[in-house]
Amino acid sequence: MYRTADGQEIFVIDGHIHFWDASPENWRNQYGEGWIRCFYDYHTALSPAEYVWPFEKYCKYSEEDLIKDLFIEGYVDIGIFNSTYLTEFFKNGFNTHVQNNVLKQKYPDRFILCGTFDPRWGEAGLYEFRRMVAEYPIQGLKLYTAEWRNGSRGWKLTDPMAYRYFELCRELGIKNIHVHKGPTIYPLNKDAFDVHDVDQAATDFPDLNFIVEHVGLPRLEDFCWIATQDKNIYAGLAVASAFIRRRPRYFGEIMANLLSWLGPDRILFGSDYALWSPRWIIEDFMAYELPADIKQEYGVDLTLDIKRKILGENAARLYSIDIEVHRQRLKSDPIGRRLQAAA
Repeated sequence: MYRTADGQEIFVIDGHIHFWDASPENWRNQYGEGWIRCFYDYHTALSPAEYVWPFEKYCKYSEEDLIKDLFIEGYVDIGIFNSTYLTEFFKNGFNTHVQNNVLKQKYPDRFILCGTFDPRWGEAGLYEFRRMVAEYPIQGLKLYTAEWRNGSRGWKLTDPMAYRYFELCRELGIKNIHVHKGPTIYPLNKDAFDVHDVDQAATDFPDLNFIVEHVGLPRLEDFCWIATQDKNIYAGLAVASAFIRRRPRYFGEIMANLLSWLGPDRILFGSDYALWSPRWIIEDFMAYELPADIKQEYGVDLTLDIKRKILGENAARLYSIDIEVHRQRLKSDPIGRRLQAAA
């Protein structure tokens, strides 16, 4: 929970978090090491110096690190696990729904668990997908279209088999589809994260919500042209939010474009933890004002009410969370009791 200087409370849903294991013991090959070192380069390039971790901790941090950084110090009320599997690079997977569910079970009101599908699983995978949803409290999906699998280096949302899985999502009541459409990470192919396939999928499945993580960067303009016509496309700010400290004008241009094209109701905050800590990003975001010339050019502003929507209200609406009811429940969970004891 973030409190403004005048005491107003802002409910925070971090739309993009991970609890990964990239320790050397989990590397399957050189790509596992290359992956986490590429992540670490992003971490060191954009984090304030006091938030930079040693590489060893970055590879595998503890449950207590996550609880402290997100909930005790980071203002977050709920975190959405964007499960990322990468089983061709990591022996036990990088950040799977099975791993994340351990924390979901311990703190059920603090986490939203996302699973996944991959059309390259084929017909047999439809059964496994059903079983995943039956056995785990899956509330959304995270799709990673550049993931390698058996010689294939990516897939598209428009794949006919992907449509079979989207139809199954409808049947199973899974509406929120988080899709990585942003910066590439070694050794994945940049073009496999191209945003254009979101256009057709969102049009063909208007009852599903497509949360485009990383707002399509470095394809922001393409993303905005697509999202303005398909009202079931949402902007996930993970990665984009991390530019707020080092490149504040660039961040302002991103936000002005999103506010102008999509409006304030379709933008979701995300820190991409543990790439970055939410604390400094949220503090900077709450203090941030769009430059005057950008406000004039785009005809938009980043008001307190809009910040409130972006930080939590928009995600709460997508996931049918009653903020006031949930706020009361969180006070009595183990993390809530820790926060009250520290107050």
